[in-house]
Formats: sequence, structure tokens, C-alpha cells
Amino acid sequence: MITRESVTQLIEEKIAGTDMFIVDVTVRPGNVIDVTLDSDTGITIEACTDVHRHLLHSMDREVEDYSLEVSSPDLTKPLKVFRQYLKNIGRDLSVKKADKSKTEGELVAATEQDVTLLTSQKEEVPGKKGKKLVEREITIPFTDITEAKVMIRFK
Repeated sequence: MITRESVTQLIEEKIAGTDMFIVDVTVRPGNVIDVTLDSDTGITIEACTDVHRHLLHSMDREVEDYSLEVSSPDLTKPLKVFRQYLKNIGRDLSVKKADKSKTEGELVAATEQDVTLLTSQKEEVPGKKGKKLVEREITIPFTDITEAKVMIRFK
């Protein structure tokens, strides 16, 4: 039986010593294996192909048949692992929290416990007419985040 753990171990053997990391490994019924990889400097199609070939050579289809897909993270998918947050410092994120609220801002820091976003909002400032743009840093613990996505901007 092909397990998530066995596939993960094979991938880790291949990517050891590189800046690549595993975002997700799923093994669905019928041995449909989906692997998502990323790297700190950006993943290439060649890197995905190398890992795909390594898995093909390491797993025996004669023993158990399977379907395999190795890919990079989709821009529309939420961030899943801590290293993705580190990689995206300086980019805009949309964060949905457990209390159903949503916060958008530039990711300025990430620790193992939380992320810090620089947000900009128009607010009334005492003693001033009209609303002014106010920037604030907001720290959100990972335990409060239900989904975080990189916001795609076209300038």
C-alpha cells in the first residue's frame, strides 16, 4: 500500500541539501498521488520533473499501480506551510481568521507562532478634517488563521 509517509520520505531523500520543500503530499483512493513542492527561490518545471522521475524510479508499478502528479503551488491556493510565509514576505496577503473576519496587508514578518501584516486604512484622525490613510502593523497568530492567500496585483 502506498502511503503519504512513504512518498514523503522518498521526496525528502531527493530534495535533501536543496532549498526545495514539500508543501503537500496526498494519496487518494486508487493510489492517486499529488505532490506540491516549492523552494525559497522559486520552483522550476525541471525541479518538479526531477522529483517526478525519482518517484517513478523508486516506486514499482509492478507491485502496485498508481497515478502521480508533481507540481508547484497554484497562485490561487492558500499558503499551507511556514516556509511559504517566509518566502512571501513583502507581498500582499489576504488572511481569513477563525472569527470570520478578513485582513489584507503586506506581509512584513513571520515567526513560527504568527504573521505580521502592514495594513492601510482610511480613518478619521482627531483634529483633522476628513479621513486620512493610517498604516498599522497587525500580528495574527497562526492559530487564528483559517486561510491565507497571496493577493495577485496587476499594476
